[in-house]
Formats: sequence, structure tokens, C-alpha cells
Amino acid sequence: MKQLNKIQSALLLLGGVLMVVGACSFVLKQIYPWLVETTSWVFLLGTVLFSVIQSMQTYEGKSPVIHRLKRIQNVANILFIFAGISMVDTVYTFTEKWLGNPQLFYSIFYGKWIVVMLVASILELYTTFRISHEMKGGECK
Repeated sequence: MKQLNKIQSALLLLGGVLMVVGACSFVLKQIYPWLVETTSWVFLLGTVLFSVIQSMQTYEGKSPVIHRLKRIQNVANILFIFAGISMVDTVYTFTEKWLGNPQLFYSIFYGKWIVVMLVASILELYTTFRISHEMKGGECK
């Protein structure tokens, strides 16, 4: 696995922290409604930063299992970015204005970022543990 340098590792960590802070702060929208607009952009910035840096970490070995896991991880990264865009759309309702039908917007798009983020998180956890397990095995070095 290609190692990230110190700056890339710090940016990956910063992206992950921004994702967690943005997602957790979004839950506080009932208490602090003004906080939601800021945290949705924080989450989107974190997802983009995390996804781009993680995509830069490539696998140069010959194991087809790890190559498959890296592809799944890239799908999770794309889902994280979609979740961030959907969170911003939940706050600003761009899609509702585009569709012109509030009922359609609320039934299809509103608040669905949580489901997309959950799926991406499960994929990310699975691939992270499996890649680590495969790299420790003797066949992948």
C-alpha cells in the first residue's frame, strides 16, 4: 500500500474529524438552528478532503482481493461525497426548487443523507479492516 506523507496523513485525519463534527453538530439543529448551515458545509468539506486523500493511497501489489477492496473503498468515498451534497441540499433545498414539487422533494430527497452516510460508513469499516487483515497475511507482501 502506498504510504501517505505527513501532510496527506494530517489532511486525511482533518477530513475525518470534519466529517464527524459536521454530522454530530447537524443533529443539534433543534437547539441551535443557525448552526445547521455551517455544519453542513463543514461535513461536505470533510467528505471531499477525506475522499480525495484516501483515493490517493493506492495499492501497487498483485493481490486481487486488495484491489477489489480498494474499489469498494472508492465507492464508499463517492457515497460520502453524495451524503455531503445531500446534507447541504437538506439545509438549502436546492432540489425542491429544481423539482417544483415539495411533496416529491420531501419523500425522495429530504434527510436521505443519513442513509447514504450509513452505507458509506459500513463499507468503509469493512474495507479498512479487511485490507488490514489481508496486508498482515503473508501472501500480500
